[in-house]
Amino acid sequence: MKVIAAYLLAVLGGNFKPSSNDLKHILVSVGADADDEGIDLLLSQVKGKDITELIAAGREKFASVPSGGGGISVAAPAGGVGAAATTAPAAAETKKEEKVEENEESDDDMGFSLFD
Repeated sequence: MKVIAAYLLAVLGGNFKPSSNDLKHILVSVGADADDEGIDLLLSQVKGKDITELIAAGREKFASVPSGGGGISVAAPAGGVGAAATTAPAAAETKKEEKVEENEESDDDMGFSLFD
């Protein structure tokens, strides 16, 4: 990823065909290791291609990747009624704490408001 980021920074800076040395210079300037094999691999794969087309193709591939909800269940816990009963007091405590915080915030302005 850092080699790709260095390539994109070079292109963003106006160097539309950065060399291996250009990418090494960028990586070293931020204290990252410059991997010669990774740099050469990237440069061979992007040679002769337009950066906007590469980004568009990557965006299409990224759009097909599933996101969110992977393995997270919103169903009730397997404990049954007992588990649900223990969750309700915790939710009530959270609401009480939020109300206390709101009161403290109103006292912070000492009666003055920025928008009055």
